[in-house]
Amino acid sequence: MAFVSALKCRECGREYPIEPSYTCSWCFGPLEVAYDYDAIRAATSRERIAHGPANIWRYADLLPSDHHPDIDLGAGFTPLVRAERLAAELGLGEVWVKNDTLNPTNSFKDRVVNVALAKALEFGFEVAACASTGNLANSVAAHAARAGLQSYVFVPANLEAGKIVTTAVYGGNLVAVDGNYDDVNRLCAELAGTYPWAFVNVNVRPYYAEGSKTLAFETAEQLGWTTPDHVVVPIASGSQLTKIHKGFHELHRVGLLDEAPEVRVSGAQALGCSPVASAFLEGRDVIKPVKPDTIAKSLAIGNPADGYFAIDAVRSTGGGMAAVTDDEIVEGIRLLARTEGIFAETAGGVTIATLQRLAASGVIRPDERVVVYITGHGLKTLDAVAEVVGPTATIRPTIEAFHDAFPALQESTR
Repeated sequence: MAFVSALKCRECGREYPIEPSYTCSWCFGPLEVAYDYDAIRAATSRERIAHGPANIWRYADLLPSDHHPDIDLGAGFTPLVRAERLAAELGLGEVWVKNDTLNPTNSFKDRVVNVALAKALEFGFEVAACASTGNLANSVAAHAARAGLQSYVFVPANLEAGKIVTTAVYGGNLVAVDGNYDDVNRLCAELAGTYPWAFVNVNVRPYYAEGSKTLAFETAEQLGWTTPDHVVVPIASGSQLTKIHKGFHELHRVGLLDEAPEVRVSGAQALGCSPVASAFLEGRDVIKPVKPDTIAKSLAIGNPADGYFAIDAVRSTGGGMAAVTDDEIVEGIRLLARTEGIFAETAGGVTIATLQRLAASGVIRPDERVVVYITGHGLKTLDAVAEVVGPTATIRPTIEAFHDAFPALQESTR
């Protein structure tokens, strides 16, 4: 890649060659991709992007790997929807929903996996692997199948049934582990040192994480190359939030935004797994690991690798955080569905419930243009709402029976 200069430690700044590595050997800090921004600025333009494909690869100049058609399922360039009815319900002025439920495997993970496995092919890997809370498992299995790679996907054994099925259907190796995600992740870190596989969120993690920036890139482009005032992002590891924040600033650095972004970034977590939100709300820098206990399993990472960096991004931009209950999560799912026709998984319920909480407390202001990121489809987590939604009436197959039920039906929709 002409525009990738090195891997760089986020803690001490030491640089390393472009290779499948993720930890600084000096201070053990995380590595991330460093770019030659001057070269990118000279090469890229809004016109060049507009003539690119309608997926994440329209931003190839700002990504760490080349486009590999053999692995591409078409991730990205998902709709940015003006959510006027949702805004009205919450007393806000301008709310937009970035609807990533419409990616190939129905979550934002297709963005990061496409980038990670494209890089894995460049490195010569023949096996794709990951630790996952579900959405990543779906995406790795699907993209590996598309590319003809073997896959080994490791998930907690108590994962939602829908996510098990929608991973296993692609024919790779699905390994259920008796433990939570943090147990699975530790196991994969050990396996990555033993097997010559591309673990997308271990040894290929610096490249994988860069895929999340495309959410910021698309948001700015879809808003006419401007930025929102405020964004609300769900937090699992914290990587997505930090990369969205980074993405807006990269666009300005390479000349694609006329003005420096002043985007306030807020984070969303479930109360049953809120190590980042708890640290932020208590004014701590140190994140205390927790044992997850929430219906939002895709966010259930008790020891988040990028938690500190997420807190720093939120604090530095003047954003906020909230930790919402399971009941609030379910209501968030229903609120988005009935106001905007978008069915989100439990992580989306966390994001909408946080939007509601921060709007009520004044952290999000009515005069702000707000973008919320909905990262996975509700069909992945049907169990979360199955007990609280259903038929509004059950009738006999006669017009008289419908006439009898009609008044109650009218009342139920008011």
